[in-house]
Amino acid sequence: MSCPPCPKCNSEYVYQDQSQLICPECAYEWDPSESEEDDTPQVKDANGTLLVDGDKVTVVKDLKIKGSSQVIKIGTKALVRRVLDKKDHELDCKVDGVGEMMVTAKFVKKA
Repeated sequence: MSCPPCPKCNSEYVYQDQSQLICPECAYEWDPSESEEDDTPQVKDANGTLLVDGDKVTVVKDLKIKGSSQVIKIGTKALVRRVLDKKDHELDCKVDGVGEMMVTAKFVKKA
């Protein structure tokens, strides 16, 4: 019987110990019968809509850019590059007219 590769380090040297699968390289243990939990962060916009990578969003409030005199105006569009699991600034976005920056999800809505 061939075991699947380790979900953490992708090692091919996984072995089975009773109902558990064990990776000898990173010492990760898991039960293959349990459903895999989705490790993607659950981030919601100002309206409560779930955001994912690649979404287009619109700014719902004027945002001052820290360390600059520039302001992102209401209605500015942005493309979500990545959704991160952080306390603040969960979205790595490309904002029109500004460029790449991190944005807090509660200040945008899905377009």
